[in-house]
Amino acid sequence: PTQFELRQKNAQFANAVRSGKKAAKPSRQEQLSKRSPISLWALGIILFVVVGGVLFELVRLIFL
Repeated sequence: PTQFELRQKNAQFANAVRSGKKAAKPSRQEQLSKRSPISLWALGIILFVVVGGVLFELVRLIFL
């Protein structure tokens, strides 16, 4: 591609973004805003403790 073609494509892309169409890749800020504040492994540990505690209590109530 020539330099003229590159500039033309860049201008088309910039106009599309300015007109409200989504960019090809979301910005870093958008990606961070969509992330959960708690990591997956921490969520897994919390679920393990809660579900394990419920199961332990059910076993205790039924068999003891």
